[in-house]
Amino acid sequence: MSAPKDAGEYWRRNLRILALLLSIWFVVSYGCGILFVDALNRVRLPGTGFKLGFWFAQQGSIYAFVVLVFVYAAWMNRLDREFSVDED
Repeated sequence: MSAPKDAGEYWRRNLRILALLLSIWFVVSYGCGILFVDALNRVRLPGTGFKLGFWFAQQGSIYAFVVLVFVYAAWMNRLDREFSVDED
């Protein structure tokens, strides 16, 4: 693996991606699971009867984290190819 053509730009874009995805995770886990739980609890999940705020606190933030891991991997693969630092 060689050094990217513009290592500074590569690192800035990497940090921007990380900041965006961590912000989304924060909003889903802390916001939906703690801050907005009362508003979300007015909605019940069909078929289960669980309140939506409870679901986000118990399951939703974990699902969101797993999805964000895959999004990050795909996004970084694309960025690596753009800067010619991919492993393939």
